[in-house]
Amino acid sequence: MIDKKHFKVFKDIVGDGNIYDDKAHMIAYSYDATRERFEPDCVLFPRDEEEVSKILRYCNEHKILITPRGAGSGFTGGALPINGGIVLAFEKHMNKILEIDMDNMLAIVQPGVINMTLQKHVEELGLFYPPDPASENYSTLGGNVSENAGGMRAAKYGITKDYVMALRAVLANGEIIRAGKRTIKDVAGYNIAGILTASEGTLAVITEITLKLLPKPKFASSYMAVFPSVDNAMNAVFKSLSLGANPVAMEFIDALSIKAIKEKLGINLPENAGALLIGDIDGNVKEEIEFQTKILEESFKENGANDFKVSKSEDERKEIWNARKNVSQCVTIYGSKKLNEDISVPRSKLPDALREIYKIGEKYGFSVPCFGHAGDGNIHVNVMVDGSNKKELEDGHCAIEEIFKLIVDMGGTLSGEHGIGLSKAPFMDIAFNKAELQLFKEIKKAFDPNNILNPGKMGL
Repeated sequence: MIDKKHFKVFKDIVGDGNIYDDKAHMIAYSYDATRERFEPDCVLFPRDEEEVSKILRYCNEHKILITPRGAGSGFTGGALPINGGIVLAFEKHMNKILEIDMDNMLAIVQPGVINMTLQKHVEELGLFYPPDPASENYSTLGGNVSENAGGMRAAKYGITKDYVMALRAVLANGEIIRAGKRTIKDVAGYNIAGILTASEGTLAVITEITLKLLPKPKFASSYMAVFPSVDNAMNAVFKSLSLGANPVAMEFIDALSIKAIKEKLGINLPENAGALLIGDIDGNVKEEIEFQTKILEESFKENGANDFKVSKSEDERKEIWNARKNVSQCVTIYGSKKLNEDISVPRSKLPDALREIYKIGEKYGFSVPCFGHAGDGNIHVNVMVDGSNKKELEDGHCAIEEIFKLIVDMGGTLSGEHGIGLSKAPFMDIAFNKAELQLFKEIKKAFDPNNILNPGKMGL
């Protein structure tokens, strides 16, 4: 518990209406998408970088814990104040697009800007910000950077880290730093912006973000391919890409997920489909769309596709994407609790990885519907259990651990986009050796020697 004597100092810094310790705020800021709850002692809404600096300096002197928070949409507990302390929230004030530099194609934003707000704003100017996490309508860019968010367009355009040019951030001791530049090239000094990206608020508090923008493509279309089995679909993924296909997205839905979508929402999907691949193609000339479509269709059919459909209108594009955008909510027909992991493997390992994941599900008697971003090797694995059954929960976590070990042995990783946070912290020693884990701890200590910034996350 924070001694109440500190509250007057915080109030002097942020002003009336920007500090709360009432029960309603404590509950509202106690959870994220994991639905686990840890109440803070108070919530602060800083108005600018200088206030963030003053807060951190004071908290560092008095060993008061701080949890930076965007929209609280994370799936691994990265924004949970697990030991109480302060939640530092940015959505109220530090939520502005500060500059769009058309000549250099970059945006400068505050951390509380919603991802989709930036996307829409720059598209009106003929530019394009590609990273599109599923939470794009409500997740903040500060949170996206802190978790290195991915999205469906990652197959062609990459993820958040590929667009972070520079950051301003406040260290635990209150000092303000600049990391990176507005230039395309910058090899002077360590890549501190790269270290802060995906650091989950454990190293510093991000206060300003400079992001690379692209020209908006002029044309786009969507496709859906129907396969008799997951094996066929997964082989089609890496083989089509090696032939020169460059789709914006290549999303995967397995047979269990297809059944759930049809049963829960009544969406019309192909009968007896073993798997679907859904995606977008874009370009600046129609011939480019036609060329990419031809490669995909030929490769998919060579790998067993029963059908290949291409959209001819915006309504058809929406129809194709309807199933993929609704799959997550539908798989709950298989269990009241979803143990959702976002493993990632080299694309050529996708067939083997899914085959073995389904075997682990069979071993424990669980349905394990899978879907996700096959184009970049990132699959959402959902071990479905009865949340009220303690034995099933324990077995479910054992299954997850086996899946993690399998994926790491294949050269993959624990998380493709959700991060480590609290929920995956116990599994870090599966993916990293002692020397690597010790290095992480030493980096944390260099940035935050008193361990006041989001302690307990990532196993730090």
